[in-house]
Amino acid sequence: MARVNATPRRRGAARTDELLEVTLELAVEVGYAGLSIEAVARRAGVGKHTIYRRWPSKAALLLDALSRVWTADLNYRGTGDVRADLREQFLRSAPALATTPIGPVYRAVIAEAQSDEALRATLHEMFLANVEQSTLDRITRAQQAGELVPDVDLTFAAEVLCGALYYRGLLSTRPIDEAAVDSLLDMFMAAYGA
Repeated sequence: MARVNATPRRRGAARTDELLEVTLELAVEVGYAGLSIEAVARRAGVGKHTIYRRWPSKAALLLDALSRVWTADLNYRGTGDVRADLREQFLRSAPALATTPIGPVYRAVIAEAQSDEALRATLHEMFLANVEQSTLDRITRAQQAGELVPDVDLTFAAEVLCGALYYRGLLSTRPIDEAAVDSLLDMFMAAYGA
C-alpha cells in the first residue's frame, strides 16, 4: 500500500514563496559565498531542478528573495509634497539596510558583485535600477506638478538621492537617521526646488 503524505506537496506560488524564504534563512546563516542551490534544495526538501526551473542562478534566486522582502518599501506615498514623500520613504526603508535579513545579506551580495560581473549586472537589473526608477518617477511627477524646476533631467538627481543613502547604509558606519535624510533633502531641494 502506498504511503500518503500528511502534508500535500506545494506547487506554484506557494512553492516559490517557500523556496525564497528558505533562501533568505540560509543566506543569513552562511552568507552569499556559503549559499548554494544544493543547500536551498536540501533544506526545502526538493530537487535542484525545482529551483533551476524558476531561477537561472544563485544570484537571481537570492536577489528575488530580497526583492520580495523589500518590495513594499520601494513604493512612495503620493501626498503631493515631494520632500515629505522622499523623507517618509527614505526613513521607512532605511532600517531594512541595517537589519536582518536584508542588511547583512545585501552587503554580502554587494561585496561579491565587485568581482563577479554577472552578479553585478543582476544586482543592478533586479534591485538598483528599480530603486532608482521609483525615485525618478516620484521626482518627475513633482517636476510636472511644478514643485521642482522645469526642463532639467532628473536622472542623475535620482541616482544621487539613492546612492547617498546606500553609501551611508551599506558602506559606512553612520546611520541613515532623520538628520542625514533631512540634510540630503535640503541639498536636493536647494538644487531643484521650484
